[in-house]
Amino acid sequence: MDRNKTYPWYFALGALLLFFILCFIPSVIGVFYSFTDWNSFSDSVNFVGLDNFKTIFISDKSYLTFIGNTVYFTVFTTALKTIVGLIFALLFTRGIKFANFHRMVIFSPQVLSYLIVGLVFKGMLHPSTGFLNIFLDKIGLDFLTNDWLGSIKYAFPSVMLVDTWKGVGYGMVIFIAGIQGIPESYYEAASLDGAGFLQKTFKITLPLLMPTLIMTTVLNVTYGLRVFDIIYVLTNGGPGYATDVMNTAVFKEFSRGNYAVGTALSTLLAVFTMAISYFILKALNKKTS
Repeated sequence: MDRNKTYPWYFALGALLLFFILCFIPSVIGVFYSFTDWNSFSDSVNFVGLDNFKTIFISDKSYLTFIGNTVYFTVFTTALKTIVGLIFALLFTRGIKFANFHRMVIFSPQVLSYLIVGLVFKGMLHPSTGFLNIFLDKIGLDFLTNDWLGSIKYAFPSVMLVDTWKGVGYGMVIFIAGIQGIPESYYEAASLDGAGFLQKTFKITLPLLMPTLIMTTVLNVTYGLRVFDIIYVLTNGGPGYATDVMNTAVFKEFSRGNYAVGTALSTLLAVFTMAISYFILKALNKKTS
């Protein structure tokens, strides 16, 4: 059997048809409606051009807050998940005891639903009955207690830390796979030259992990830009607009019947995601070439 045989192109028709029907057509329809006044209060749909985008960028400044929050969330969680995940991967590939058990513990939050994680942490971070404040009070650090999800100052950092706790294991597993794919002979040669752990990490591991780093960064960025579940469960965008992001804004606009503004926000989010992912891939690929 010829393993290099190329299969006929029409084998992909089924997948392409599903993509066209379930993804491409709804996306095109959504873009069209973002240029209309579609809402639940009128029976007619009229073309209004860029009015919805003017509302987002000029008329109502709250939308700029949502965009800023989305970027802030994406940058912060991507950096944390990448750095912490890489640190865990380096630790758990050094032959430490019970490495597989530690990997399982770190990765296990990834298999939980955002609803479960959100409800658990919403209880833990409750200002009066939550485990965190009670624990701080019991050990004499009551001055550190806060309304973690109800304070404008602490709500967004709390949400981002919860999201990082849930998602860091995913990046760790990808990095472990990348590290295990590096030939052991490189490290043996470096050891003969007297290289230590840090020298091996920065001279061998990180350069050869760059393709893995690119993949995890893009995955984390696209997730961060599209985040919804964890924020909706923990804070529903509150207090005020402190934790509202673009997808929670889309949800709220559709709930209010402002369908056109909601689709305009969705269109912007899709454009942002594609553009940022493209520039990240281009920038990181330059470092690998």
